[in-house]
Amino acid sequence: MDYRKFIKFYPDFPIKGVNFVDIIPFLQDKDLFRSLTHDLADLCAAPNIAAPEARGFLFATPMLYADTKVENVIPLRKKGKLPFSEGDLIQVEIMKEYGPDHVYFRRSDLAASKPAGDTIEITFFDDILATGGTARGLAEGLNAQTVTIAGKSYKVKVKDFVFLVEIDDLPGRARLEDIAPVKSLIHVTEG
Repeated sequence: MDYRKFIKFYPDFPIKGVNFVDIIPFLQDKDLFRSLTHDLADLCAAPNIAAPEARGFLFATPMLYADTKVENVIPLRKKGKLPFSEGDLIQVEIMKEYGPDHVYFRRSDLAASKPAGDTIEITFFDDILATGGTARGLAEGLNAQTVTIAGKSYKVKVKDFVFLVEIDDLPGRARLEDIAPVKSLIHVTEG
């Protein structure tokens, strides 16, 4: 299916010089959304998906229902959005196209993951790949973790990056390929 025809673009939003890629039309058609969700889930190489809010959540969590290997979603949230116990919350600084920010995840959510051998393999999923700052920062933060499950330690490893839309003429892919393979369902350009 040609998913590109459903995308809308808004120039100079949220700031001048940024073209906003609107993927909300995918949420306005049940059959389209079902097809899209299955196609995205098929791209994921790991059973555990780490997804930043808010648009990443909209597409990652339905992948749990797709007939694929996806078994767990790890929420990546902004400050003040995740309740946590002492020592559970991890803060990661990211560089977005608009400037620096912080995103958080919990060790306990990583511990709910399905290990593969001595590793917890994760697919990092987000809606848009532009400059790659969010994905790179979070992948580095995730890859720095070791989690204990039932008394055994597991190293966390981002196995691949999956995006709904990749803006091909921005440097996002180049910033990520040294960490893991990059897969995108839809390719667009800024122009």
